[in-house]
Amino acid sequence: MPTEGYPSLGPDDAEIVIVEFSDYQCPFCRRFHDDTYQALLDAYPGQIRFVYRNLPLTSIHPSAMPAAIASLCANDQNKYWEFHEKLFSSETLDEATYIQYATDLGLDVETFTACLTSGSHDEFIQQDMNFSLDLGVQSTPTFFVNGLAIVGAQPLVNFQQIIDKELAGEIP
Repeated sequence: MPTEGYPSLGPDDAEIVIVEFSDYQCPFCRRFHDDTYQALLDAYPGQIRFVYRNLPLTSIHPSAMPAAIASLCANDQNKYWEFHEKLFSSETLDEATYIQYATDLGLDVETFTACLTSGSHDEFIQQDMNFSLDLGVQSTPTFFVNGLAIVGAQPLVNFQQIIDKELAGEIP
């Protein structure tokens, strides 16, 4: 699964690569983020590369696409993960909120604001959406742990079962 060029945390040569297809307005994505994400990284320090890919479900989450764009505009200024955290902790996803977060994170707000409406990230996000749909992803969040799918906001133990088998070499 392609991961190059997508926001990621963790070592490039990690034994476990988790790719998440997600939507910033999705309540189940937020549940995973709040309940499992950090615990997962903490359980396997230095062993996981976590890659975030956008799948804004625009038909049911009208703020998902603008939030995805805003996250990539923050990425342009090397503040992707800080912005990502703010989006998942936010009750409001709108332009004023994005600009406030950009200000809070010390971004060049003029450049950030121009990016929001420039369309410069639209094709990148659309390619992510097309790729995920071609894979058969039908909902968010959907994860691929070294290529093995996990669908939904699953608890830590469900990830650990696959990761532990992968690390032990039990999955061909």
